[in-house]
Amino acid sequence: MAVDHDSGDYVYEQVAAILRERIADGTYRAGRVMPSARTLSQELGVSIGSVKHAIELLRAEDLVETRIGRGIVVRSNVLPR
Repeated sequence: MAVDHDSGDYVYEQVAAILRERIADGTYRAGRVMPSARTLSQELGVSIGSVKHAIELLRAEDLVETRIGRGIVVRSNVLPR
């Protein structure tokens, strides 16, 4: 799945969908640190602000948490499908 800048959908929502998919398929495992927002922005070709907004959506859904000095961590109660 890739970000489609011409789709009309908000970029941050597309990024959140990509990250949800990676959590669900086990690419990002429970209890593990995800790549940094900067790394994700470079990988996906989007602004760091879009990635941070997507992370906020995932935090609101209790899929991830941010830990100072550690990064973005997949919540331990999230299991791959």
